[in-house]
Amino acid sequence: MRYPHLPLLMLLAAVVNNFGYSYIQVFIGKALDVITKPGWAVAALIGAAAGVLISATVQAVTAIVRNFSVEFLAQRIERDARQELYISLLGKSESFHGRQHVGDIMARSTNDVRMLNQMFSPGISLIIDSALALLVPLFVIGTVNYRLLLVPCIFTVLLVLAVIDFSRRMRPVSIGQRTTFGQMNSELEEAVSGIEVVKAHAREKHEWVKFAKKAKEYRDLFIRQGRMQGGYIPTLVFSVAWAAGVFHALLLWRRGLLSIGQVVTFIGLMGTLRYTTYMSLFTFSLVQLGVASAERVLALITAESDLDENPGGVARPVRGEVLFDRVGFAYNGNPVISGVSFRAEPGETIAIVGHTGSGKTTLTRLINRIFDVDGGTVRVDGVDVREWSLESLRSQVSTIEQDVFLFSKTIFENIAFGVADATRANVERAAQEAQAHEFISALPNGYETVIGERGVTLSGGQRQRLAIARAFLTDPRILILDDSTSAIDSATEDEIQKAMRRISEHRTTFIITHRLSQIRWADRILVLKRGTIADQGTHAELLERSRDYRRIFSRYD
Repeated sequence: MRYPHLPLLMLLAAVVNNFGYSYIQVFIGKALDVITKPGWAVAALIGAAAGVLISATVQAVTAIVRNFSVEFLAQRIERDARQELYISLLGKSESFHGRQHVGDIMARSTNDVRMLNQMFSPGISLIIDSALALLVPLFVIGTVNYRLLLVPCIFTVLLVLAVIDFSRRMRPVSIGQRTTFGQMNSELEEAVSGIEVVKAHAREKHEWVKFAKKAKEYRDLFIRQGRMQGGYIPTLVFSVAWAAGVFHALLLWRRGLLSIGQVVTFIGLMGTLRYTTYMSLFTFSLVQLGVASAERVLALITAESDLDENPGGVARPVRGEVLFDRVGFAYNGNPVISGVSFRAEPGETIAIVGHTGSGKTTLTRLINRIFDVDGGTVRVDGVDVREWSLESLRSQVSTIEQDVFLFSKTIFENIAFGVADATRANVERAAQEAQAHEFISALPNGYETVIGERGVTLSGGQRQRLAIARAFLTDPRILILDDSTSAIDSATEDEIQKAMRRISEHRTTFIITHRLSQIRWADRILVLKRGTIADQGTHAELLERSRDYRRIFSRYD
């Protein structure tokens, strides 16, 4: 409905186009009536020929208008749908994306959205055109002689019933095709993304068999569609109806109720219905695929997200005070965090330690609302994080994780990702603080070197240093370091630690690590055990009184 003039223009052009084609048959019939009468005048024949010429010209011009308007409409719908879907995906929560298959999302974002275009052009366009190619000739036949409507009307009823039945049987096949394509794409994406694991375990054949099985399901659905189309009854019904119509018209002519020209006009108009018959076979299959694709696209767009962006919420500079008040969180119904309470003052460095699965990473993800609490509250500067504008909050909280994600762009663009107006000098300064400048300068194109997807052309330590440089550049008020130096050698880590201490002086920092050198310089240490805080204090205090901390400490040591 954003482009109301386009469908109206298409419909108007299609109506005039079909009247133009129908009246070509009418003028041909009149020409035949002229030459079958004794003493016919040349002027009458020229008039009939002029009628054919004008009708054909009108048909040609309106066909261009119809095709242009529907093509513009289809392209704009595809563009708008793709944009709307992309914006929607960016706004979904991380837990939502964690439940999705990337390959299936890619299939919906590309192939399914493309099918929306084809659903309109040629799909719906041809349906409208073929419907008018049925209704307009019926109207014109009625103007020639109402008695001729008997056979075409019977054929129309049978055609409508057959198309309804065909669409009903075709729907599950179309849905299956789109769903299976998404699953097949997901299998491919996982195999390619995890190719290192596949090859390391010699599972190439296993992955090939899985993909081949899904491809066979996809192929079988098209075979099923082909069999349904091969048994399409209206093509046979039309042949019988055309023969019956010609027979009926000749009977009326024999009784003197029709002229020979009217018989020829009727035969021409009856032949027009063949277009409707054949197009209904093609177009309804295409539209069914488009509808199935539209449902898959809309399912993503309208899916409930766990988080509200709250664009009208609090948006102001963050000081860095973080308060957890009896916080609880469960993932897929399984409790992860329970009754956690503590306060981090602005500029304070908090280390979080605990065994694997104790909830360390989840705890920090509640601060920038990657996840939302199920109970209690998390407050930043005294304001519930749910009352903050999500954009304002996250722009002032930076996270460096062990699993670093880098884009297939230049090193400069990766470091400057979070700062729109970053200068070369600022980027280089951040890289120097992260101990990344030296290896970057040694690359062929320096900061303009394009790294592979996810940074596969770099080592783990190099990727982590780029992520640290990215965080340094954004100058966040709250910094979260989730085992961010695990892939870095000790000498480089010492230099990075010095830089981290400098930037941590004026911001709140949360550290999740097994490196004792980082744990020791924290202002306070939280000891997590099964999602609860077993104890908290300084390194010396916890060594003295906490058996859980000593157990963790001895394991790290």
